[in-house]
Amino acid sequence: MTKPSVSVDLSTLGATVDIPTAARLLGCGRTLAYQLAQRGEFPCRLLRLGNRYLVPTADLLRTLGLSTASPDRS
Repeated sequence: MTKPSVSVDLSTLGATVDIPTAARLLGCGRTLAYQLAQRGEFPCRLLRLGNRYLVPTADLLRTLGLSTASPDRS
């Protein structure tokens, strides 16, 4: 069985993303992602703001093995 492809335009991501967006990119469900975050086992760094989790986009892309460098615009 083939996993469905993830449809997220990486160029539109801000400095941080929410847990559901990070979960889609990591290929797991929202519930599991929140459980991992609560246990301190999320695969990349999280920022906790009150009751909200944010995932730094650069850390998420590094975890996924993607480049965080900006394209050369010369």
